[in-house]
Order: sequence, then structure tokens, then C-alpha cells
Amino acid sequence: MKPELDYRSLFAATPSPYLVLAADLVIVDVNVAYLRATLRTWDDLVGQHVFDAFPDNPADPNADWVRNVGASFGRVLEAGRADVLAMQRYDIPVVSRPGMFEERWWSTVNTPVLDPDGHVAWIIHRVEDVTAFVRARRSRNRGTGEQLTEREEGMEAELYIRARELQRLNEELRAAHGREREVAVTLQESMLHSPDLARHENVAVRYLPAVGSLNVCGDWYDTVDLADGRFTVAVGDVVGHGLEAATVMGMLRSALSAASRAVSGPAQALEVLGMYARSVEGALATTAVTVLVDARSRLLVYSSAGHLPPALLHSDGTYELLENATDPPLGARPEHVPRPQASAAYHGGDTLILYTDGLIEHRGEDIDTSLDRLREALVGMTDLAPDRLADTLLARLGVAGGGDDDIALVVVRL
Repeated sequence: MKPELDYRSLFAATPSPYLVLAADLVIVDVNVAYLRATLRTWDDLVGQHVFDAFPDNPADPNADWVRNVGASFGRVLEAGRADVLAMQRYDIPVVSRPGMFEERWWSTVNTPVLDPDGHVAWIIHRVEDVTAFVRARRSRNRGTGEQLTEREEGMEAELYIRARELQRLNEELRAAHGREREVAVTLQESMLHSPDLARHENVAVRYLPAVGSLNVCGDWYDTVDLADGRFTVAVGDVVGHGLEAATVMGMLRSALSAASRAVSGPAQALEVLGMYARSVEGALATTAVTVLVDARSRLLVYSSAGHLPPALLHSDGTYELLENATDPPLGARPEHVPRPQASAAYHGGDTLILYTDGLIEHRGEDIDTSLDRLREALVGMTDLAPDRLADTLLARLGVAGGGDDDIALVVVRL
């Protein structure tokens, strides 16, 4: 058996200085190395807001530690990813001499710790004191007063300038990425706009592009209202990522929406979409599934073009996959062949779940294992409202903050 580890002792003994912050930037823990580096005690720091405990030096008009590190904390809280800062000068208060500050230089990394829902619960603030390095560059021997040579002074200045330039460039890159992401989000929201969805309080949708993407991808969802209170829900997945896949997605999504309004059922809608896909570059091997919800007969009528089967979670906790009408992806056949269609009965309070592969699939894993993971994740969710169910499902599957692949998720309370 593996011995049980005392993580508090390990944290306390870690040689690098660590400070643990809550999401509101209040200090909740600190290790011995950090106390030693800052000449503070545990009681001095824990419970303090980090910038109350460590303000800028008021005597230094160029002090910018609070601004720079505060911006880093903000990026960590927003993106849920680690953030690295260039070398920073931050003078620490001298505890024994109120109002006095001691010059210090630091290398800083801020790392998030996520809760089960994928939100940032804590920030690990790791610093390395590089003051000795900077001082060594200023004087090889302070006791004799020997000064740096002109070349060494130039090296120190160059080091500092490059560190600040790196920080400036990083800030510009973040700003540029932010502008690109804003454009991408606007584009994606426009492509996924579904007027009929607003009329369904019993339908929840979630859309998570792959981590590291610009929020544009080839997954889609849609809802289409039909006559007599019937409506369809659909999801699809274009091969690839980025703007090219998103462009193909927009074309196919619009075509399926139009076909669903014009033909008699899901199979015919996918037949029309398949014929259209042959004329669209990049649409080959797209998968899609569409389900007609008929409240009059309490039937789900569905058809799938190579897509993962929707799940029907019954109000008694039982579960079934809608997998009796699966055909190859769009464009996979050189000639038109009618697509299959099947139906399944449902009861009031049941829940229909459509999704793309990013929700459950892991690279190199058998699809049955992935589907078993979905089934296990849905246990105990029958009483959750659609929005809560969608969020809980993402959290249980470990993709609340996004995953390696794009994710579209539709939850319908029937």
C-alpha cells in the first residue's frame, strides 16, 4: 500500500516560496519559505488581502507591482490558467521599521486551483527571490566598494530592459488575443443564433470550444419549431477547428434548419443535408443527429448521420441510447441512399440529451467506454432542472472549463 501523504507538511517544507489566495485575493495559507523570504509570520499574513499585506512602496514613483500582479491575478481568475510574469521589482515593507521598504526583485508564477465545477477556487502565488542576482550584477564585492564594469552595468541594464520588454509584449499579445476572441465570439454567436430556442424554457444549451481555440469551431446546435407544438433539436460536428470549420458549420446548420421546416421528418432532413454537403468544400465526414419531439404522441423521432447517439434519461432513473437509426456521416456515400429513422416513447419528466464527441470521448479510448462514462455521470440527475443538469454533467465529465475538443450540449426536459 502507498503511505498516506501529509500534504500540509509537504507544503510547509517546499523550498520555493508559496502563498495561497482565495478567489477574492485574501491570503489563506503560506509556507515557511515564503515567510522566510518576506520576513513575515503566518499570523502577519493569513486573513489579509494580498495588497494590504504587500502594498507598493509609496516612496517609489515607479512602483508597479500591485498593478502588474493584480492584472496577472485577474487573468488567472478569468481564464483558469497559469500566468507567468517577467522579473518584477517589488520592495517589501520592513516589519521592524514602519514606513521603510527593502528593495527586492522577484520571479513570479500564479497558478489556479479549480473546484469540481471548473471555477477558480484558489490561486497559488509562487515567487523566487532574484534580488541576490541583481545585486551581484551591481557589485561583485560590496565590502571593498568595487563597482561593476561598464560592460557588467550594460548587461544588468539589458537584462532589466528585456524583462520589461517581454512583459510589454505579453500584454500586447493578450490584448490582441482579446480583440480576436471578441470578434470570434461575436461571429460564433451570430452563427448559432436560434430564435426558436428562446421559446423553450425547458431546453438548455452549452457551447464550449476547445481549450486554446479562438472560440470558433465546427460544432453546432439548433432548435426548430414546427406546427402543432412539435419541434426538432439537433447537434452536428464538422471535422476540424477554427474559422474554416465554423464557416462550413454555419452553412450546414442553416441548411438543416431549412430542411427540417420543409420535409416530413428527421431522416428526410438529413437526406437533404447530405446532398447539399456534397457541394460544400470541407463538409465531408460531418456528423449530425436530429430529433423530432412530438408532444401529442409523446414520441421522439430521430435519425443520425454517423453521430453519437442521444441519451434519454427517464424520470425513474433508467437510461437508454437512441441508436436505432444510425447511418454514415454526410458525404460518405457517393450516391443518394434513403437514411433510416426510428422512434422512442417518452414520459413527462424524462430528459433528452444531445451532445458532440468532445463531451465524452478520450483519445485512443473505445467508444463504449466513453458512453459508459456518460451513463455513470447521469446517475442521480433526474430531478435537476435542464440548466443545472447541463452544468453538473460538464463538471462530472471534467470539461466544465472546456476540453481538448469542441463541445455542444443540448438538454431537453420533456
